[in-house]
Amino acid sequence: MTQTLQPGRYQKSARKSGPAAFQAAPGLRRWLPLLALFTAACAPVDAQQRSASLNVQPQPAAQAPQPAISVPPAVLAGLPPTADTPALAAVVAAREAMNRKQWSVLGALVPQAKPDPLGMYPEYWLLRYQLWSPPATGRPTADLQKFISANPDAYLADRLRADWLLAAARSGDFETVRKLAPVRNSNAQIDCAVLDAKHMTGQRATAAQATAAFAPGTSCWALYDQLVADGIIGWDQLEPQLRDAIEANKTTDARKFAQYMFEARDLKTYDQLMKDPMKWLTRQDRQPVGRNEKELVTIALARLARSDVSVADSYLRREWGKSGDWSKAMAKSNLAWVRGQYALVAALNLDSRADDWYHEAGHIRMTEYNAAWKVRAALRQPKIDWKWVIESIDQMSPAQQADSSWVYWKARGLAASGNKEQAATAYASIADRFDFYGQLAAEELGRRITVPPRPAPISDKEITEARANPGLRRAIQLFRLGWRAEAVPEWNFSLRGMSDRQLMAAAELARAENIYDRVVNTSDRTEKEFDFSQRFIAPFEGRVTAKANAIALDPAWVYGLIRQESRFIMDARSHVGASGLMQLMPATAKWVAGKIGMSNFTPDSVNDFDTNTELGTNYLNMVLRDLNGSQMLASAGYNAGPRRPHNWRSTFTHPVEGAIFAETIPFNETRTYVKNVMSNSVYYAAMFTGQPQSLKERLGNIVPLGAESTSIP
Repeated sequence: MTQTLQPGRYQKSARKSGPAAFQAAPGLRRWLPLLALFTAACAPVDAQQRSASLNVQPQPAAQAPQPAISVPPAVLAGLPPTADTPALAAVVAAREAMNRKQWSVLGALVPQAKPDPLGMYPEYWLLRYQLWSPPATGRPTADLQKFISANPDAYLADRLRADWLLAAARSGDFETVRKLAPVRNSNAQIDCAVLDAKHMTGQRATAAQATAAFAPGTSCWALYDQLVADGIIGWDQLEPQLRDAIEANKTTDARKFAQYMFEARDLKTYDQLMKDPMKWLTRQDRQPVGRNEKELVTIALARLARSDVSVADSYLRREWGKSGDWSKAMAKSNLAWVRGQYALVAALNLDSRADDWYHEAGHIRMTEYNAAWKVRAALRQPKIDWKWVIESIDQMSPAQQADSSWVYWKARGLAASGNKEQAATAYASIADRFDFYGQLAAEELGRRITVPPRPAPISDKEITEARANPGLRRAIQLFRLGWRAEAVPEWNFSLRGMSDRQLMAAAELARAENIYDRVVNTSDRTEKEFDFSQRFIAPFEGRVTAKANAIALDPAWVYGLIRQESRFIMDARSHVGASGLMQLMPATAKWVAGKIGMSNFTPDSVNDFDTNTELGTNYLNMVLRDLNGSQMLASAGYNAGPRRPHNWRSTFTHPVEGAIFAETIPFNETRTYVKNVMSNSVYYAAMFTGQPQSLKERLGNIVPLGAESTSIP
C-alpha cells in the first residue's frame, strides 16, 4: 500500500519550553490559566532564584504533503496522538519552573505530573537539585534509591545514579561511590571517581589505569591530586600530558600538570615563560641544568612557534643547533619534540617546510593529532615518500592505525612500493565500511560504489515491539514537545543492546514520526543488515530535487550536504548561528536573497522549507561555479567560507588528487564535513539513479591556479 508521509511535526529544537511547547498539543492551553495561577502563587518563595523569562520561538511555516513513498502500513504507524491531560500540563509547567529555578513550584508539581508517561522527569529534576543543593536534613538518600529502583531500565535512573555517584565522590563518600558503580552511560569523570573510590578504600590504583581514564574535569583532577600525593603518578606520566596540553594550547590544564611537576620557584618561572617565551629565553645567562630547568626551556622553545614559527625556527637553529652556544645543553629528544611542534604549526598553515621539519624531528612520540599531520604533510609533497608515510603510520597507536584513513593511506603506500598483495588485504579490510575511505578502498579493488541489498521489511511484530518500548515512547513524547535536548539522550539510551532488526524497527518508528535525524543515526548502528532507505533517507524528495533541478544542481549532492548539515532537522541551529535544513548564516541568507531577487525574504523565514532550500541551493550553486565546478571544493567553501578553499588550493605547487586535498584541509570540522558530504553524495546518487558510482570521479583532481580570490561572502 502507498501512504503519504506528512511534514515533520516534532522537529522543534530544545530551545522551546514553557508556553511555546503547548503549540505541539494545542488542547493543553485550557490548563494554562490554572497552572499560571499556581505558578504565580508559588513564585515568591523562589523570587531570589528566578531566572529571566524564556523566549517563545515561532513555529516553522506549514509544509505541503510529501510525495508518496511505498512503505508497509504497519511501518508507518507511529504512536497515538498525545493526550491533553492535566498531568502533561504539569510536566510542561515543571520544566519551566526548573528552568526558572523555582524549586518550591517544581516540588508541588511533581505529584501532579506523576500520572503522565513523562512524569519521572519533574521528579528527576527535583532530586537532582536536592542532590547538589541538599536541604538541612541532608541528601534524600531514600528518595534517590526509590527512584532508581522504581525505574531500573530508564535513562533517567541511570543518569541519577551518575549524578549521585559524582556528588558522593565530591564529598568523599567513597563507599557510596562503589555501591553505585557501575553506571551504564559512563564517562571519564565517572570512571575517575570510581577509580579514586576504589583507591581510597583499599584497591590501589595504578598509574596506567589513571592515565587511561583521565580527561580534564573535577573527578579526574581529584584522582590525580591523590595519586600524585601518594607517589603513584609522577614525572614519567605527567611530562607527556603537560606537553600534550601545551600543544593543544589548553593552558589551564597545562598549568595544573605543571603544579604537579614543579616546585614553587619553578612554577613561577613557568608562568613567566608562558607569558613571553622569547623574553624569558633571551634573559637566561647560563645553560640549563637539571630536569626541571631543561623542561622549562623546552616548553619555552615550543611556545615560540605560536607567535612566529619562522622567528622560532631561526632562533632554534642559531642558539640551539649544532653550532649554537647551547647546542650541547639539551637532550636530542627534547629538541626533537620542539621541532615536531614547529612542524605542526607549519602543517596547519599549509607551510611547505612542515614535511622537512617532521623529518628533522624523526619518529618520536606524538599526540594522535600531530601524528596525523605528520602523514598529511608528506601527502602534500610533489613526490610522496611512501616509505616515510608507511613508517609514520606504523608509529601511530594501534587504535589510530586502525582508523580507515590510515589503513587506506598505508595501503596506498604499500601499493606504490610494489607490495600489491599486502595493499589489497588492507583495502579489503575497510572496503565494506560505508564511509569515505571505505568507498575509496573499494574502488582501489576495482569495485564501483553500489547500495547494498535492502533487508526484509520490518514485520508487524517488530514495529509493534518498537512502539511498546518505554524509552522510545518517552523520547517521542519529548520530541513532540520540542524538547530535543531531553529527547535525544532518552532515545539513544533506549537503543542499547538492540539487534539489527530492532534498530531498523526503531528507525521506522522514527520515520513514522518524521524524526529524521533519529532514522539516520539509529539505522547507522546496524552491523550486518543495512537499510539505506533509512541510513540515507530522502525526505521532501520531490521538493528538494525540484529546487536543485531548477538551477541544474546535482540533487544527490544537495541531499548529501543536507544529511551532514542538519540531519534533516527543519529548525536545526548551529553553535555559530546557522539555521535550517541547509544551515544558512543570517548574513549569507540576506545576501543570497538580494542576489536572486527574493523580495519577500525576512530573517524569520530562514527556517521555512522553501525559503531555506531556495537560498541554500542558490548559494551552493554560486560557490560551485566560483570554484570551477568542483563539488569537493564547493563543499569546503559552503562549510568554511568560499575564500578558504581558494586559499588552500593556492598553497599547492602541483596538481593533487581530490582525496589528498580533502585529507589535508587544515580545519578539523571542514575536513570531516567534506569527506562525509562527498561520501553521502555517492550513495544518494546510487540510490536515485540505480547505477554504480565513483567517489574518485566525484572528487576529481585539484589544480592550483596561483593567487586566488573571490567576491562571494
